[in-house]
Amino acid sequence: MKRIIKGSEPPSLLQYRQTQDANYDGYHPKKPLKEALLTEQGYICCYCMQRISIDNMEIEHNKAQNEDCYPHLQLDYKNLIASCSGNRGKGLKNFHCNARKGYYEGKKNNEGKNIICKIKLNPADSDKNCENYIKYSYTGKIFSDDETINHELNEILNLNHEILVKNRKNTLSSVIIALNKKFPNKTWSKEAIKKKLEELSSKDAEDKYSPYCQYIVWYLSKRLNIP
Repeated sequence: MKRIIKGSEPPSLLQYRQTQDANYDGYHPKKPLKEALLTEQGYICCYCMQRISIDNMEIEHNKAQNEDCYPHLQLDYKNLIASCSGNRGKGLKNFHCNARKGYYEGKKNNEGKNIICKIKLNPADSDKNCENYIKYSYTGKIFSDDETINHELNEILNLNHEILVKNRKNTLSSVIIALNKKFPNKTWSKEAIKKKLEELSSKDAEDKYSPYCQYIVWYLSKRLNIP
């Protein structure tokens, strides 16, 4: 998970929100909103960090727009982020990110209340950097020392789905192989690691982050002993 710095909302969203009885389903076309979200996130999913595009992304409400949750935030740009489709249509056990979270937002307890309306860790929270609450293993798994957040990562978002773990590990392996080729004795220079960290922490010429970039940043920071 990578922190999202929210930018300016599309003028069309602002204009529509000011109309009477404005609601999320009535806002069209959504292309300007999708483009704005993709640009500020560097074309990676808000949760798993895999590559997304305007054709395969979903607009996610961090705080659910359900009637019993936060309907007043359904058009609040700060509450909107871009997610991957998360294996939608392939069975609950394979759902992750927005697909998985949406399933639980739609479930109610015995009292008829929504099981969840939001998750504790919001990647777009301007007051709390999600990266400070996330850790990884060298095998590609993601976790947190915070029990609630750890539960959300595993159960609500399913970010340790085997495909995601494999993708993170393979992405790291590619970086390690590239650095080993540059330094055959496998002693990487601090300058090379710092350069790679800067590259992964910045968008490229197309305004894109590398997929799973924050996992690689975590690994390389460990090599430099950066807390």
